Amino acid sequence: MRMKFEDVYVGLTAEITHTLTTEDVTRFIELTGDNNRLHTDPEFASHTTFKKPVAHGMLGASFISTLIGTKLPGDGALWFSQTLEFLLPARVGDTLTLSAEVTSKDSTNQVIDLKINITNQNHQTITRGLAKVKIIKIIEKPIAKTGRSPSHKTALVIGGSGGIGSAVCAALANAGLHVAVHYFKNATSAEATVSRLTSIGHTAISCNADITEVREVTGMMQHIEKHLGTVSVLVNCSTATIASIPFNNLTWQDVAKHLDNQIKGAFHLAHAVVPGMEKQQHGKIINIISQFLEAPPANQLPYITAKGALMGFSRALAFDLALKGIQVNMVSPSITDTDLIENIPERAKLITAARTPARRLATPQDVANAVAFLASEQSDFLCGETIRVNGGQVMI
Repeated sequence: MRMKFEDVYVGLTAEITHTLTTEDVTRFIELTGDNNRLHTDPEFASHTTFKKPVAHGMLGASFISTLIGTKLPGDGALWFSQTLEFLLPARVGDTLTLSAEVTSKDSTNQVIDLKINITNQNHQTITRGLAKVKIIKIIEKPIAKTGRSPSHKTALVIGGSGGIGSAVCAALANAGLHVAVHYFKNATSAEATVSRLTSIGHTAISCNADITEVREVTGMMQHIEKHLGTVSVLVNCSTATIASIPFNNLTWQDVAKHLDNQIKGAFHLAHAVVPGMEKQQHGKIINIISQFLEAPPANQLPYITAKGALMGFSRALAFDLALKGIQVNMVSPSITDTDLIENIPERAKLITAARTPARRLATPQDVANAVAFLASEQSDFLCGETIRVNGGQVMI
């Protein structure tokens, strides 16, 4: 048997009995080498105050191990401290009753204190003491998941109408997920992505919301759940327009626009999808950040500040949700060849490509491949991690 620490309470008792035999004494001598004639020679013992041979005190006390290891607390018990007082002798033929009573619990160290008593058939206490036992936590083997197969999982891709977002939608659809393609203003691009996916047999719908408005996010989730079911993968590719603005020309509104998009939006989205993921005991949240956090260019303070905040948000959320079976991770691409970087100076793009060992910019497919991995079961032990997609430009 095995008792968990929380099953043990002060006052809990257990006992065992054992009748000492000549064979017990013989085997104890063989094991320990203690052949003291007081235990083996009736003639010798007759000239002592005991008059008859007595069993080894530790022979009876050794059954404390049996009591602890099989009864209280049982399997997984680590008996690490013991005091003993030997009050009366035990002899062959005596029936010993060993009892243990829990006197205290140490929740921090998972340790219990036991009062030990050994009595004979005449109800005389022959040995007593105090034991300390640690209840070892058993590491359970991972249980194979029995949830729905990947072909029935639903992914919501925020910013699915953009260059990276549309590539992510295709990668997840190819992995067997149903895909909700989110857009804010570009309905034409979102519908084009949906058409491409459905034309080759995938399941996809478009959905619209301003992710900074909680009511719109709620309405979007109701639409998705009605048509595709519970969202088990959330990919946040959303970002505000990137503009190169010198600090002296910045206003707080420029910064707030990016913070609202990255943090307020991510907060509302997490609140919307986490309850369903909790019920499934499985979920993936993947936020797209930026290599600019590690190699910041000039005049990108609002964008970099917001992406840095999103990284902190993602790590904190990963810690809070890990025990619920939900993994939160990030993908950090370098400058990626999409329409989003049209306002970045051409010189900056060329310098980025030249500094990259691969001598090119990242493509949307490069980013989508990393996202698809984080959305899969192969990433189940990643938590709060960042996959850098930069061709080796930044190596950590």
